[in-house]
Amino acid sequence: MAARMRPTPGTIVGIGDDAAVLAAPDGRVVATTDFLLEGRHFRRDWAGPTDIGHRAAVRSLADVAAMGAAATALLVAFAAPPDLPASWALEVAGGLADEAARAGASVAGGDTARFSSVLLAVTGLGDLQGREPVTRSGARPGDVLATAGPLGRSAAGLALLQAGWAALPDPGSEPPQETVPESGTEPGTEPGTEPGTEPGPRSGQPALAHLVAAHLRPAPPYDAGPEAAALGATAMIDVSDGLLADLGHIADASGVAIDVHPGALVGAPMGLTQLAAAAEATGSSAPGEQALSWALTGGEDHSLVGTFPPGVVLPTRWTVIGVVRDGRGVLVGGQPHPGAPGWDHFRSL
Repeated sequence: MAARMRPTPGTIVGIGDDAAVLAAPDGRVVATTDFLLEGRHFRRDWAGPTDIGHRAAVRSLADVAAMGAAATALLVAFAAPPDLPASWALEVAGGLADEAARAGASVAGGDTARFSSVLLAVTGLGDLQGREPVTRSGARPGDVLATAGPLGRSAAGLALLQAGWAALPDPGSEPPQETVPESGTEPGTEPGTEPGTEPGPRSGQPALAHLVAAHLRPAPPYDAGPEAAALGATAMIDVSDGLLADLGHIADASGVAIDVHPGALVGAPMGLTQLAAAAEATGSSAPGEQALSWALTGGEDHSLVGTFPPGVVLPTRWTVIGVVRDGRGVLVGGQPHPGAPGWDHFRSL
């Protein structure tokens, strides 16, 4: 496994010693940790080992980016049953290494253990490169709310997996153009990864297969984190539990209200047509409403969402989707959201 994890120039002592030694040019280290648990965050009959390694890396790398930092290294604790094929573990290592490299980082060390199921605990480390960290507590009334990356695609992909769809062979290939009409405005589901129906490949709908791929291998724009910090972002978070749930963390920490404009999610470039097609394919009687619900409350896209001072000119990959106001909590179109805002690890069981 170690042979698949090439060190970056900032790794002074890498895999093979009691601990790694990493350069810290900024003098400060951003650190975060995440679990990926079989049966809770993934199923081996749905996700391949490369997918699982990829997703384990994404969770921590996106947290580092959300602080406005550049990722430098991952530390990985990997536990597995004794009958797990060695080739499977090597593919997990490959997925971890490849996604870390996409963020400019490496896997610098970790641990292995025997356990009844597959478990990965990943610690991500990052460098602020002289910038101040972008925390959750800096949003102020008048700030604009913007996101970089998709919303709702992972939740739609999960629903398709539960309905029996399969991903395209290459999750990194470009999705086809959306063609399904948009409609609806009602939110109301929550993301999760509990087993549903057994999957079976479907054909003739590559757009839907790309949504499955988006669930198995989300691809957040890591460099948008440092970019946002340089633009003066006042608060930032990655969307792991759902847009409304994660914005709630910013609203609580900053003591403000955040108002999401649903029309901004329906319009370009955040169109919901592909999500509506997925909702229709999974049997929804109101596909437009389900599509918006996935965008508002679906998690695990790990896109970045931040608040910026009014008047800041944002790059094209950042889409303005709301505003910060006086008050408390998260609103949708000026009104409280009637359903669950997203995934709750201790209530959504």
